[in-house]
Amino acid sequence: MEWPDSLPLATELFPTLYSNPAPKGVCPTLPESEAVFTFLQPENPKGLKVQLLSELERFSSSPKNPTDSGATIDETLGKVIVEASAHIEVGAHLIGPCYVGPGAEIRHGAYVRPFSWICADAVVGHASEIKHTVLLPGAKAPHFNYVGDSILGTGVNLGAGTKISNLRNDGGEVQLRIDGARIGSGLRKFGAILGEGCQLGCNSVTNPGVILGCNSVVWPNMTVTGVHGSDSKHR
Repeated sequence: MEWPDSLPLATELFPTLYSNPAPKGVCPTLPESEAVFTFLQPENPKGLKVQLLSELERFSSSPKNPTDSGATIDETLGKVIVEASAHIEVGAHLIGPCYVGPGAEIRHGAYVRPFSWICADAVVGHASEIKHTVLLPGAKAPHFNYVGDSILGTGVNLGAGTKISNLRNDGGEVQLRIDGARIGSGLRKFGAILGEGCQLGCNSVTNPGVILGCNSVVWPNMTVTGVHGSDSKHR
């Protein structure tokens, strides 16, 4: 499918990912020549599910056993791989397949569901739930957050209670609103693509299919819809 030229590419949304040739831990390879959210397609041979399973197979065992610090894991569906320098708190629950990178924090009460890719120095905080999502290095969902079917860039911070909605009430295909038009994403579940440095205030909500360019700001209690460029303000 041909996407509008105004739809930002991964190189625009996540420049640090391309400027650092040797990142800490394992990072995904995002599509550079097509819409970023195609990475979330379940059947994409270069998508999140396939890439994560491939990376996890490189580990014969997890460098750190999260149960040593009082967390619980479920590897019924796949491996739970936690790098040695990650910090896992008591009461966190991780379901494989998932990956937790070096220096990342999984705090008390966090719920890390299948196909979560938590990169280096990222944070999944108290009572936050992550599912089929990439937190790129340094991204934070630190307090009472829900993040499903999404990609959060370096330096993104979600305020307490912020929710990334990933499913329409009618269960239909998620539409992108861009340049006054609605364009089908081909996805039934699609949360948000948040470019580097985005800051979302407490209790804000992104509707399914949101894309925010780098350094965008969402004020507390706001609901955001659509595709927006860098430095956009929502209040």
